[in-house]
Amino acid sequence: MRKLIEGAGKLGIKLTTRQVKQFELYYQELIEWNKKINLTAITDYSSVQVKHFLDSLTITLALSEKEVASPDFKIVDIGTGAGFPGVPLRILFPQPRLVLLEPTTKKTAFLHHIIRKLDLQSVEVLNSRAEEAAHLPAYREQFDLVLSRAVALLPTLVELALPFCRIGGRFIAQKKGEIEQEITGAKKAIAVLGGRLDQTKKIELDEFTDARYLVIIDKISSTPSEYPRRTGVPKRRPI
Repeated sequence: MRKLIEGAGKLGIKLTTRQVKQFELYYQELIEWNKKINLTAITDYSSVQVKHFLDSLTITLALSEKEVASPDFKIVDIGTGAGFPGVPLRILFPQPRLVLLEPTTKKTAFLHHIIRKLDLQSVEVLNSRAEEAAHLPAYREQFDLVLSRAVALLPTLVELALPFCRIGGRFIAQKKGEIEQEITGAKKAIAVLGGRLDQTKKIELDEFTDARYLVIIDKISSTPSEYPRRTGVPKRRPI
């Protein structure tokens, strides 16, 4: 895990021996399960360390130590897939409550498995689509931090994610490449859903060969009850 350890160090993170062992086990289980179900196209040891594990940990650039030290801090990871960025963040920060939202049943089976294998506490796996879960009282506007990585274009993603975010919380979308057009296209959705663009933070790490960003959106007012619209509509007809 040398590449992960070095990259994390540049983020100001010193991984413990236990955490390094957890990431090693995470890699082994990811590759083993990937033989049976499609979890990731990235399987090379070095690439997983950088493109999955380290990339997930870049979220820490937008977090404070006080937030992640609290068991009252609630995080939801929308469309988490094989657990990114939620599980790497849980390895790093054991305190906050974490919900991993994933609509694909086979992937949720892996998530349950990896949570047990890594002995992670206070993690819930929710097998549901965001369009449905966001209307449930247990999840609607209940989270301090909403995360999403490589799920959809920003105008769609905002509608899927912001309904989970409490007023005063924030949504962080991990994006890469040319994102200016995406951000411009999402301005109306951000306003309608009760958000306000705080900043776009560029990730400055040599480990990444492409441009990567954290798009940080504050939740400043309640999301209208009709959002998100029914399954598939946010993608077909963005606000």
